[in-house]
Amino acid sequence: MEQVDVAVIGGGQSGLATAYALRRQGLQPVILEASDRTAGSWPLYYDSLTLFSPAGYSSLPGVPFDGDPDRYPHRDEVVAYLLRYADRLDADIRTGTRVLEVRPDGDSFALTLKGGTQLSARAMVSASGIFGRPHRPALPGLKSFAGAMLYAAEYRAPEPFARQRVVVVGAGNSAVQIAAELGAHAQVTLATRHPVRFARQLTLGRDLHWWLTRTGIYVLPVGRFLRTPPTQLVIDDGRYRAAVTAGAPDRRPVFTGADGSKVTWADGSAEDVDTILLATGYRPDLGYLTPLGALDEHGHPLHREGISLTHPGLAYVGLEWQRSLSSNSLRGVGRDAARIARHLAAHPTRS
Repeated sequence: MEQVDVAVIGGGQSGLATAYALRRQGLQPVILEASDRTAGSWPLYYDSLTLFSPAGYSSLPGVPFDGDPDRYPHRDEVVAYLLRYADRLDADIRTGTRVLEVRPDGDSFALTLKGGTQLSARAMVSASGIFGRPHRPALPGLKSFAGAMLYAAEYRAPEPFARQRVVVVGAGNSAVQIAAELGAHAQVTLATRHPVRFARQLTLGRDLHWWLTRTGIYVLPVGRFLRTPPTQLVIDDGRYRAAVTAGAPDRRPVFTGADGSKVTWADGSAEDVDTILLATGYRPDLGYLTPLGALDEHGHPLHREGISLTHPGLAYVGLEWQRSLSSNSLRGVGRDAARIARHLAAHPTRS
């Protein structure tokens, strides 16, 4: 069985930032990325996705985003940036390598890969993100709905939905951005449990991220005190609030039932719907850690600020609110990665 120093499960922004931090601590990381590219899940996001943070606030450690720091990079720019970052990173990166399960192996970890290959790692970082496990809420009648149903992770572009009746469920950035984009091609309703909460992208000529950075809100270590993450604000440059106000999409409370092709609304009215699109967030995609006993009954990792509470050689990077508001963002993973790298460098099983 091949033995490695630190196995980093997952590439993309979290895995790459982790490898950078581990290298700076004198450790030898091996990145195990399930997809065929070191950009992780970014190539799979919808075509029009644009960052809500300027390029100057969207870099990983050691390699700044090039170009105008005040622009808002497109998805493909982020992919290109991550690929460039990986090329500059002096680390063993193995794409097309999916970890199926991890078991304890004395003071180390035994990783079983798809195909049957096994690795032994003295320490391990789970940086696989959440994109692989979309959250499906318990909505009334959803199992009886006979129309098309998909997750935001499966959405690419609005053209295939032209002239359809579409219901987008969710109140976050992705839900509102997708619903507004679809609103120019289809009849769209944004169905939410609560009214959408908007945050202005610019205040007094400064981007929201400038204010969050200057006030220190981005780095406040409050993650471990949150039983339920706060409701996500929709960062708006004016377009999305205007689209909702104009009714493209219109905003309604979540439907009260669904049966066949029909959806029933809170006012008792019912109508045919072609597609329900769930933009209801994600949950940690960490099933491979089940044999370790490192997860709770809901599949969430047992950790404190990214450091496992069950295994001293196990850590996490890229979890939502892992330590702060920015923990699962391009601008925040590097800070958390540096912290867990220092912890693993002091791990007593290292030779």
